[in-house]
Amino acid sequence: MDARRRQRGRGPMHGGPMMGAEKPKDFKGAIGKLVSYLGAHKWVILVVWALAAASVVFSVVGPKVMGQATDELFNGIMARIAGTGAVDFAAIARILLWLAGLYGLSALTQYLQGFIMTGVTMRVMYKLRQDICAKMHRLPLQYFDKTTHGEVLSRITNDVDSISHSLNQSITQVISSVTAVAGMSAMMFSISWQMTLAALCVIPFTVVCVGLIIGKSQKYFKEQQEYLGHVNGHVEEMYGAHTVVKAFNGEQESAETFRRHNGALYNAAWKSNFLSGLMMPITFFIGNLGYVAVALLGGWLAAGGVITVGSIQAFIQYLRQFNQPIAQLAQISNVLQQTAAASERVFEFLGEAEETPDAADAINADGAKGDCLYAGSAVTFENARFGYDEQKIVIGGFSASIKPGQRVAIVGPTGAGKTTIVKLLMRFYDLNGGAILVNGQNINGYKRDELRSLFGMVLQDTWLFNGTIADNIRYGRLDATDGQVRAAAEAAQADHFIRALPDGYNMVLDEEASNVSQGQKQLLTIARALLADPEILILDEATSNVDTRTEALIQKAMENLMAGRTNFIIAHRLSTIRDADLIIVMDGGDIVEQGTHKELMERGGFYAALHNSQFETAG
Repeated sequence: MDARRRQRGRGPMHGGPMMGAEKPKDFKGAIGKLVSYLGAHKWVILVVWALAAASVVFSVVGPKVMGQATDELFNGIMARIAGTGAVDFAAIARILLWLAGLYGLSALTQYLQGFIMTGVTMRVMYKLRQDICAKMHRLPLQYFDKTTHGEVLSRITNDVDSISHSLNQSITQVISSVTAVAGMSAMMFSISWQMTLAALCVIPFTVVCVGLIIGKSQKYFKEQQEYLGHVNGHVEEMYGAHTVVKAFNGEQESAETFRRHNGALYNAAWKSNFLSGLMMPITFFIGNLGYVAVALLGGWLAAGGVITVGSIQAFIQYLRQFNQPIAQLAQISNVLQQTAAASERVFEFLGEAEETPDAADAINADGAKGDCLYAGSAVTFENARFGYDEQKIVIGGFSASIKPGQRVAIVGPTGAGKTTIVKLLMRFYDLNGGAILVNGQNINGYKRDELRSLFGMVLQDTWLFNGTIADNIRYGRLDATDGQVRAAAEAAQADHFIRALPDGYNMVLDEEASNVSQGQKQLLTIARALLADPEILILDEATSNVDTRTEALIQKAMENLMAGRTNFIIAHRLSTIRDADLIIVMDGGDIVEQGTHKELMERGGFYAALHNSQFETAG
C-alpha cells in the first residue's frame, strides 16, 4: 500500500512566509557533512582518482608526442628544401598510431571513472534519503506545526536532487581537473620553464576574479533554494485546498501570492545565474592574455634557437589544455555553490531537534513489561501542565483518575483543551510539568511505539491513504487476514456500502479519498480501529460526519468495541455521552467539574449550563 498520508494544508490562503534573504549560516559545515557521507566510499574514490591520474597521463603525453610528429615533418621538409633528405612518413605514421592509442586509453579511463563515480553518487543519495526518511519519523509534531508541507517536501526532493546532480557532475570533474592541472604544469616545465612561468602569472588574477564572483553569488543560490521551497509549499497547499479556494473565490489572492513567491524566485535565480555565468568568459579572457605572453616569449626563444617549433606547438597545446581544467574548476564552483546551498538546507533538516529519547526499553525495573502493558489500562493525570509555547500554558494543574474499563467523556467549549489531552496521552507532545500514568507507570518510561500500541483512535478528521479499501482498514493491524478485515468492516457497519462499490474491498482510494463520501470515510476509520483491537480507545466526535441512521448503527457497534476497554470520548454533542461513567468538564485548560451526567445536571453548574444552552439552541 502506498503509505503516503493525505497531506493537509494550514489554510487556503497561506503560502508560507516570505523569508528574507540571508547568507549561509554554516557553509563549511554543510560541505563538511556532505564530505562525511562520501567518506564511506573513500577507497572507491581513490580508485577513481587513480583512473583520473592515468587518464591525465595518457592525455598529457599526447601533445609531446604530437610535437615529435611536428618536428619530424618540419625537419623532413627542411631537408627536402636543402636537398639532403625527405619526409619520413613511416616514422610519422608510427608516432600517430602511438598517439591514437594514448588517446584511446585516456577515453577508456574517463569512461570507467564516470561509471564508478555515478554508482558512488547514487549510493550516497540513497543513504541521504534513508536518513531523511528516518528523521521525519523522529521529529516532534511541533516541527510540522511551524513548517509547511511544501517546505519539507522541497528539502526532501528538490534539494536532494540538486545535490545528486551536482555531485554526479562535479566530483569526477574536480578530480580530473586538479590532476590535469598538475600534469600539464609538469609537462610545460619540462619544455620551457620561462614560458611556464609566463603562463602561470595569469592564475592569481583568475583566482581573485572567481573568488569575488563566488562571494557575491553564493547568497543568491541560497535564496534560490529557499524561495523554491516557498513556491512548492504554496502550490502544494493550493492543490490540497483547491475546493476551498474556489468556494470562497480566492483564486485572485492565491495567484497574487504565487506571483510574489515566483517573482522572488526569479530575482534570486537570475542574479545567481548571471553572476555565475560571468566566470567562464572572464576565465577565457584572462587565459587568452596568457596565450599572448607565451606566443611573444616563445617566438623570441625559437628565434634564439633555445627551443624548437615542435616544442612551441606542444607547449601551446598544453597551455590550451591547462586553461581548460582551470575554466572547468571555475564553472564547477557554480555547481558547488548550489550544492552547498542545498546541502545546508538538507542538513538543517537533519539537525532539527528530535523527540526526547525513550527513557528505557523496559517498562518496569524488573523487566515485567508485558504485565504492565496489559493490566487493565488505568490512566491517571497528576497535576499535568502543558503549553505549545512554554511561556503560554494552556493546560494548568490537570488532575484526574480513570479506572480500567471506564467510559470517560471530555466536554467543554472550543479551545478548552479537549484534543490536547489526547495528544498528551499518546506523547505527541511532552508535558511541561506533572505526570501522566498508565497502569501506575509514567508514560515517559514507555517506549513510544509500545505506548501508542495501547491506543486506537477515531477522529473527526479521517486518516485515509492512497490504496485499496482493504489496505486502509488493514493499517490497524498489518497481519490481519481478509476475513478479519471484513469482520471489522461489518462491525463498523461499512461492509454493505463497500460491497456495493465497483471493486468492493479492492477499490483504490485516491490521495484525497474523494471517491467515497465523508460519512463512508468515517466508517472506514472506525473499521480500522475495530481491527486494531486497542486497550484504550479514543473517539473524537467519531460519528459527527454520518447521518442519524448510520450513527445509531455505529453507536451499537461501539458498545461492543468499548466493552472491557478504557474509553476517552471527546464530545461536542452532549446527548451522545449521557451514559458515560465519568464526564470531565474542561474550560480554559482546567477541569472545572467531574461526575456523571445526572450528578452534573443536579449541581446546575457549568456543565448544566452548557447542556441546556445546546438543547435550547437545538429547540
